Amino acid sequence: MAGTHKRNTEPMRASARCGAKTRQGTPCRAPAVKGKQRCRMHGGAKGSGAPKGNNNALKHGLYTAEAKAMNTYIRDLLRDGKRQIGDF
Repeated sequence: MAGTHKRNTEPMRASARCGAKTRQGTPCRAPAVKGKQRCRMHGGAKGSGAPKGNNNALKHGLYTAEAKAMNTYIRDLLRDGKRQIGDF
């Protein structure tokens, strides 16, 4: 008899939902992984996500505090030099 089996879908429907947004901008309707905020497809799977620490930003050092300070100093120095030349 097809269609007479009662399925236990209540735990699935009662589980927390993933907090991610889809490409269409609607919320993801998949259940979140136990103990996480996201489903297995949006980063809740074991081993997913970025590594601990911010190692991805350490490629070239262009955006470190020291590099930003140096760029600001050079920019101010050039601006002052142009202003001095213009005053002659």
